[in-house]
Amino acid sequence: MQILGIQVGSARKALIGGRAILTAIRKTPVSGPVGVHALGLEGDEQADLSVHGGLEKAVYAYPSEHYGFWREQRAEAGLAAIDDQLPFGAMGENLTLSGLLEADVWVGDVLEFGDCTLHVEQPREPCFKFNAAMGFNMAVKLMAQSGFCGFYLSVAKAGTLRPGEAFALHQGARRISIPERFNARMFKHLR
Repeated sequence: MQILGIQVGSARKALIGGRAILTAIRKTPVSGPVGVHALGLEGDEQADLSVHGGLEKAVYAYPSEHYGFWREQRAEAGLAAIDDQLPFGAMGENLTLSGLLEADVWVGDVLEFGDCTLHVEQPREPCFKFNAAMGFNMAVKLMAQSGFCGFYLSVAKAGTLRPGEAFALHQGARRISIPERFNARMFKHLR
């Protein structure tokens, strides 16, 4: 398991549904080491702390393995000609991971990096800003149906993270998995 990309973003206004909305969903890559503190990565912001950020949602991780699915969905929505690339960070994630899918992760698991330890807290719940970031209105529903949601992490031990860094998964209590918790919360989008 490895970090393929580390991304941060600043909160800024974007036109969404004809309104200027403050958002930090657009993340850009960082090339070197990044400091990790109790509230997240150095240089990263969240626009709405009621749904993103804080101690239990300090860092958002997303499996790189799902990017092919999202490229296909954008192509079906007629967006491939506009943007053939979907760079890491496009889901709004801070960490793009390889080798760790939602099905492998449970609330309470621990990701141990060389200089930092992160604790799995909960799945990401998509909002209307995700539709805007992906460029089509069915993105939230597709995330709900696919379960390709990623997960939020709290910072158990502050330190630094580096692109390309390997990490280990240590099992927690294993009471509820990320897919179980996500499906329970996404029921409204599956009708």
